[in-house]
Amino acid sequence: MKNTLGNSVALTVFGESHGEAVGVVIDGLASGIEVSEKEIERFLSRRRPNGKTDTPRIEKDNFEILSGVFNGKTTGTPICIVVKNENTQSKDYLKDIIRPSHADFVANEKYAGFQDYRGGGHFSGRVTAGIVASGAILKNALKNVGVDIGVHISSCAGVKDREFSCYEKDISILKDLEFPVLDEKASKEMQKRILLSKAEGDSVGGSIEAVITGMPVGVGEPWFDSLESMLSHALFSIGAVKGVEFGLGFGFAEAKGSDVNDEFILDGEKIKTKTNNNGGINGGISNGMPITFRCAVKPTPSISKIQSTVDIEKMEQVKTSIKGRHDPAIVRRICPVIESLTALVICDMLAVKFGTDFLRSGK
Repeated sequence: MKNTLGNSVALTVFGESHGEAVGVVIDGLASGIEVSEKEIERFLSRRRPNGKTDTPRIEKDNFEILSGVFNGKTTGTPICIVVKNENTQSKDYLKDIIRPSHADFVANEKYAGFQDYRGGGHFSGRVTAGIVASGAILKNALKNVGVDIGVHISSCAGVKDREFSCYEKDISILKDLEFPVLDEKASKEMQKRILLSKAEGDSVGGSIEAVITGMPVGVGEPWFDSLESMLSHALFSIGAVKGVEFGLGFGFAEAKGSDVNDEFILDGEKIKTKTNNNGGINGGISNGMPITFRCAVKPTPSISKIQSTVDIEKMEQVKTSIKGRHDPAIVRRICPVIESLTALVICDMLAVKFGTDFLRSGK
């Protein structure tokens, strides 16, 4: 299995949904980066279920930093973080009844039936707890060099949030929101529709909008390690993400060049673009404008409605109604996951261009 992402700064995930723990190893991060356990807890709390729109499985997310941190700072050696699993109900999961739109069937074929199937095993969203724990450290490293990331639910169940307007202000607002939607009216309507879907034994999807501010010009390695390529690689590693677009994205397909080209302008001594349809990236390289992208998030496949599937032991067509504790929508809880993986990619690409120690002091 390929569980490591990154070149200079790399992240490895481990663990299963119903195993003893999940976690991460961060390798290659500069020494001297501040590590706040309170900030790690804050990040994990954003991912943790909170209220009726989330799964009833609530883990305390007790974590332990096993290595790589001394006196509140990174040492430069691998950082290992373990997050305990303490609230599992393995009886709800059957090995032979493959769940529609899950990884059960392909996992069984790939690993010849030896995989841990409980709760989705290594394919479970539970594994993202370690990723989110790492995000608190990686975002702190980016803060040292003036880079910030903001993520919000741009749509859910047919309801749209407003787009980013003033990036710095909106990012600040989102840090204090339990349900990361900028428009309060849209937030309430989204949550209402999620609960309606839950009552029907169903689920809903949505989309996530993200912005990266403070990026220097010239970050990206074309062709195959372009900024878009590396971010997409990370984002598509999240099982629920089924689409990614940068800037105007698919809107380019129906436009004319004269309508969507980003014209260059002088702003004092800096070169900027009048518009930002390309989402801060040209030729796979950052151009100094805010980097913007959206992710399409599918509805949670675990639903209680009766569906057709196959018993792979008996090779019989059967009906199933998925039991267990599941999210009627994961758009809220996926936001810190997207934010954390984005932070990893940006840390990695900045270290590739400027050197590992750049993340400590910006020099």
